[in-house]
Amino acid sequence: MHLLCALMALLAAPFWEAKAPREWSDAQIQELLHDSPWARMSDPQPLVQVYLASARPMREAEEEWARRRGKKLNEDYLDYLANEGANKIILAIGLPIKQGLADEAESRRMEQESVMRVGRKTYKIEGQFPPVPSDPFLRLVFPRAVTEGDKGIVFELYLPENGPYHQIEFPLRDLRYKGKLEL
Repeated sequence: MHLLCALMALLAAPFWEAKAPREWSDAQIQELLHDSPWARMSDPQPLVQVYLASARPMREAEEEWARRRGKKLNEDYLDYLANEGANKIILAIGLPIKQGLADEAESRRMEQESVMRVGRKTYKIEGQFPPVPSDPFLRLVFPRAVTEGDKGIVFELYLPENGPYHQIEFPLRDLRYKGKLEL
């Protein structure tokens, strides 16, 4: 009987599959944003929180967290996501960047040196949304150049004032939400 209960617990769907976003606890939202298939800490030190903000479960977590805090995300970003999100991968990066992005040369270097790798192909940043008081995440926009046949996505990032080089990998087999690949 104990073995059966343990097996059932292992096969249970994660909370983001089993419950609606309004039913998620604050701790569950934070878990989704920090330690889920769509969220990683970058390598090497100092660790940086990174997540696939364009993936549906992450959008739902951000919307619910903003609703609970009574603070909206960046309106320009939300408009862009509504209009272009289906064609883009948006990477959110939790950084205390203040001076780095204000420095035009460092910002340009980030845009030139940060890439997304899918298989043997490399893709550059197509745009960015800098942090604002209501949304403290740097958001980098990449093309949605991933297919079901790919194995994973690797982001190689130049982040001013923070290392500056970081690498994050997301295996595609882990990025399923309600049976669908979510990026």
